[in-house]
Amino acid sequence: MDVFITIVYSLALLYIFLFSLGQLDLTWTYLKNRNKKQLPKADLTAFPVVTVQLPLYNEKYVAGRLLDAVSQFDYPKERLEIQVLDDSTDETTSILIKKIEELRPLGLDIKLIHRENRTDYKAGALDHGFHSAKGEFTAIFDADFIPSPDFLKKTLPYFANETTGVVQTRWGHLNRDYSILTQWQAFGLDAHFSIEQSARNASGSFINFNGTCGIWRKKCIADAGGWNFDTLTEDLDLSYRAQLKGWKFIYLEDVATPGELPVIMPAIKSQQYRWNKGGAETARKMFGNVWRSPLPLKNKLHAFFHLFNSSVFVCLLTAAVLSVPMLYIKVRHPEVSSLFHVGIIFLLGFFSIALFYWVATKRFYASPGFTFFRLFPGFLMISMGLSLHNGLAVVEGLFGRKTPFIRTPKFNVTNRKETWRGNSYIRTRIGWMTWLEALMCLYFVFGTAAGFYLHEPGLVFFHVMLALGFGAVVYYSVKPVFHG
Repeated sequence: MDVFITIVYSLALLYIFLFSLGQLDLTWTYLKNRNKKQLPKADLTAFPVVTVQLPLYNEKYVAGRLLDAVSQFDYPKERLEIQVLDDSTDETTSILIKKIEELRPLGLDIKLIHRENRTDYKAGALDHGFHSAKGEFTAIFDADFIPSPDFLKKTLPYFANETTGVVQTRWGHLNRDYSILTQWQAFGLDAHFSIEQSARNASGSFINFNGTCGIWRKKCIADAGGWNFDTLTEDLDLSYRAQLKGWKFIYLEDVATPGELPVIMPAIKSQQYRWNKGGAETARKMFGNVWRSPLPLKNKLHAFFHLFNSSVFVCLLTAAVLSVPMLYIKVRHPEVSSLFHVGIIFLLGFFSIALFYWVATKRFYASPGFTFFRLFPGFLMISMGLSLHNGLAVVEGLFGRKTPFIRTPKFNVTNRKETWRGNSYIRTRIGWMTWLEALMCLYFVFGTAAGFYLHEPGLVFFHVMLALGFGAVVYYSVKPVFHG
C-alpha cells in the first residue's frame, strides 16, 4: 500500500507541475505578443443582417436590463433581429412581454420564442432559435451581461476574412468590488481572459467561445454540426468542432463586455460545477479527434491542457489527501526522503502559476503589487478549498455520469449597498458537500499537527493553506444560511 500511495502521489504532483509549465508557456507567449494589436482589415461599411440571441431561463431580476442594453445597439434596425429564447417557468416571461411592448416604438424586430419545455437546456434553446434566425451572424448574450451600444460595430469588421467563424470578447465585471468573493472571481477570470485566451489565439492554438459576449458566423455553426447538448459546456464543444473543421477564431482582449459575478458561495459552486464537469465531458468527447488531427504537436499539447485543465483539481485533491499518509511513509521508509525533495521541485511549479496571475494583475489593476499580494493568497486557498467540489465534478464528467444543466442564479447587485437577500432563486441549506468540506478542513488541521509531531515540517505550509481553504469554503457556504 505504501508503494501504491507513493506512486499515485508522485503522479499527481507531476501533473500539477506539467500543468504549471503549460501556464508558464502561455504567460511567455502572452508577453511576447501583448503589443501586437489585432486590427480588422477595414471599418464596417456594409451592415450584414445580425441575429442577437438571448437565452433566458427564470431571469426575472436581470431580463429587462439585458433587453434594454441590446435595444441600444448602434446598428441599423432593419438589419437587426433579436431572438429572446425564453424557457422560463416563472414571471420572467410576463416581464419580457411587458419589456418588449415598451421597446416596440424603437422599431426593433424582437421575437419572444417561448418553449413550453426546457428540452436540452441552453443548447436546445440556441438550436431552436438557430433554425429560424435571419442573420448571417449570431451574437449571443447571457442574462447577466450588458453589452455596449457599439458592440456590433467593434466586432463585425473582423469577419472580413471568410474563414473567421467566431469573434469573442473579454468579460468585464459589473460588481467586481461587491465583496471579497467577487474580487477573487474577477482576479481569476481576468487571467483566463487576458493570458489564456490571448496566448492561445496568438500561437494559433484552439480557443473557445465563452458562451456569451461573442459572435458566430451562422455558416460556421452549421458546418460544425450545430449546437449539441451532450455536454454541460455546449460552447466549448462547438468551438472545438468548428476549429477542427478549419474555422478561425479571433479573441479581442481590448473589447470588454461587463457581466455580473455570483455573490454567494452556493451560486459560485453551481457555476464551477457546470464549467468543470462540462469541460471534462468535452475533453472526453473531443480530445481523441484533436489528437488524430493534423495539428502541430504544440497545438495538440495546448489543446490537451485546455480541455483537461479542470483535471488539475483532481490531481490537487489527490496530492493533498495523500500528502498526510506520505508523512508517515517517510518516517517508516527513510529511503523515500529524496522524493520529498523532488516533490518540492514540483511544487515550485506554483511559482509559474504566481507569475501567470501577476502578469494578469499588472494588465488590469492600477496598483498591481498591492492587489496581487492582497488577492492571490486568498484566491489560491479558495481554489484549494474548492478542489473536492470541482474534482468530483471532473470525475463525473470524465466517467460520463449525466446530470441536468443547472443555471447560475442572477442577482442584479452591482454595489455594496445592494443585497441578494430575498432572491427567490436561492435555496440556502447546508448540503452533504459542505459537511465533507468541513471534514477535509479538520483532516488538514490534523495533517499540520502531524507534521510537527513527526518533525516533518516540509508540508506544514501546504496543509495550513488547505485547512484555511476548506475552512473558508465552508464558512462562505454556510454564511448565506444564517444571513439569508
